[in-house]
Amino acid sequence: MKFSQMPYQRPDIEVAGKYLRSAAARFSSAAGFDEADAVFRETDSFIGRTETMFTLAHIRHTINTEDEFYDGEMAFIDEVQPQLEEALQQWKLAVLGTKFRREFSEKYCELMFTNTEIALKTFSPEIIPELQKENALTTEYSKLLASAQIPFEGGVYTLSQLNPLKLDPDDDRRHAAWRAEADWYCANRNRLDGIYDELVRLRDAMGRKLGFDGYTPLGYCRMTRNCYTKEDVEKFRAAVVKYLVPLADAVYRRQARRLGKPYPMGYPDNALEFRSGNPKPFGSAEDILAQGKRFYHELSPETAQFIDFMYENELLDVLSRKGKAGGGYCSSLYAYKSPFIFANFNGTAGDVEVITHEAGHAFANYTARDVIPAECQWPTLEACEVHSMSMEFFAWPWLDGFFGKDTAKFRFTHLSGALTFIPYGTLVDHFQHIVYEHPEMTPARRHEVWKELTAVYMPWMKQDPALPFYGEGRAWQRQRHIYASPFYYIDYCLAQTVALQFWAEIQKDPEAAWEKYMAYTRPAGTRTFRELVEIAGLSSPFGEEALRQVAQAAGTWLENYDLSGIE
Repeated sequence: MKFSQMPYQRPDIEVAGKYLRSAAARFSSAAGFDEADAVFRETDSFIGRTETMFTLAHIRHTINTEDEFYDGEMAFIDEVQPQLEEALQQWKLAVLGTKFRREFSEKYCELMFTNTEIALKTFSPEIIPELQKENALTTEYSKLLASAQIPFEGGVYTLSQLNPLKLDPDDDRRHAAWRAEADWYCANRNRLDGIYDELVRLRDAMGRKLGFDGYTPLGYCRMTRNCYTKEDVEKFRAAVVKYLVPLADAVYRRQARRLGKPYPMGYPDNALEFRSGNPKPFGSAEDILAQGKRFYHELSPETAQFIDFMYENELLDVLSRKGKAGGGYCSSLYAYKSPFIFANFNGTAGDVEVITHEAGHAFANYTARDVIPAECQWPTLEACEVHSMSMEFFAWPWLDGFFGKDTAKFRFTHLSGALTFIPYGTLVDHFQHIVYEHPEMTPARRHEVWKELTAVYMPWMKQDPALPFYGEGRAWQRQRHIYASPFYYIDYCLAQTVALQFWAEIQKDPEAAWEKYMAYTRPAGTRTFRELVEIAGLSSPFGEEALRQVAQAAGTWLENYDLSGIE
């Protein structure tokens, strides 16, 4: 079904709660496995339909945050979702207590029980008021950023629309665009501080009400960390500092030489990778979408079927416009077995990365569309990010059709950007750990912590006091995940480490690499992240070996890459 034709109906939370409580009772009293399984599948379908309504409202709200109807629906959902969680918990307890666990594990997967055990630690009716307030605050943050109207050179821009100007090769114009953006953030600094301060204290209170020592262990459970610990993440961060930070530092030193700038550079100059300008797609949005279709048609039969389904059913909304929320994401409309891609094209290389990155998520979900239970159609988030980041590298043979004369530039910046991103993402994670370990921290102290960690993870970044907002250590406030999805960001770093291994495999044998990718993708959420990496024959990102290998292989490629003739 086309997205525009999908009907939305506000879920009746009272009816849904009664259904789930009844289903839990029927499931628990089932005389045999077949009877229990019938209730299980029926209830899974019901939950999927309810979630689809929530997702439809969210997508349509982010497409136009000024739409009063869906703005109201999101306010309703923010209020009732925590209430529904109480009934969902009764259902989960019934599933966990089944006497047919062995049969369910054999038919579906054992991991669904492990994940349910983790999920049950994250909720109690006692925290419903905090969950409602958390939803409202994260929605407020999103709407605040979407409302930005930034005057620049006689025009008015959203944050997404300003991004191309922040990459302009003209130094004066680029710096002016960064200053215009910084001025908007500074004008809203008090509310940005206030929203986050409320969120940190709310989350800490939730953790303590649930019996945790603060928010961090609750945050790990909310992220369904089912195969690694906080200590594993700390080891990963140490390996990033040891292997990736020096390599990224060398990339930025080389960039400063290309630009004729003193090292270290500030945000506006680090954003410009070549004096002649960063690589850009050479066609229109329609051209990018058409080349994306060609890429997926030629990559494999599976991806050809997938991309036709997406385009034919209007499952992409990618153009930036007034009132549209910023950023990009991929969601799943379970009732229609349909992924959905949301993005903001703005004329930069990021437009192409949407077609590869977000569509990598969508392809994985499309591949898993028949997996039961629906919650196992997606693995945990770090595993999901491997789908998307690796798909970006599989697109390399088709880059000419996206970038034309800028293809050589893009290959270099894509790989170097994958490497330099990991220290930044690790910084985001480390920052959040410190914040939630000290929820009493003042906003001013949080900015100081960000500046201190930036010196460790991004020594190439000059923290220029002359540029407001950035010089004050507030750059983290642009990162939506810090507000809306705490502890998510390390998932990108772990995934990038695996994706870079796929990049190395592609350089050796693209067809064999694709088979490994499909071996990783097909199990969906029925296996843990560690298990999926092992199934694909790759190295776990935990410990030093994977990062050491990645740094060596990619570092050698970048050092030997011919940039002659490119200014």
